[in-house]
Amino acid sequence: MKKIIMVALGSVLLASAGAASAEGCLKGAVVGGVAGHYAGHHAVVGAVGGCVVGRHLAKEKRKQADAQAQAQQQAQMQPTVAR
Repeated sequence: MKKIIMVALGSVLLASAGAASAEGCLKGAVVGGVAGHYAGHHAVVGAVGGCVVGRHLAKEKRKQADAQAQAQQQAQMQPTVAR
């Protein structure tokens, strides 16, 4: 059983490593795989779900960082008014 889980997890990791733009997928797949294994021997399903969730969270985090950087850049470009 342990061998099957390791092969499945390795397959998921190799598949996700090929896509350079899949931020968060690798970490999510590992966490989801472990959680799925302990929640009823569904490591592969957990790894796939973890990959999807990890990717979504990384995308949201990047979006927030971009918005914050843009707001800081706009604040620096506005002239200050002396009173």
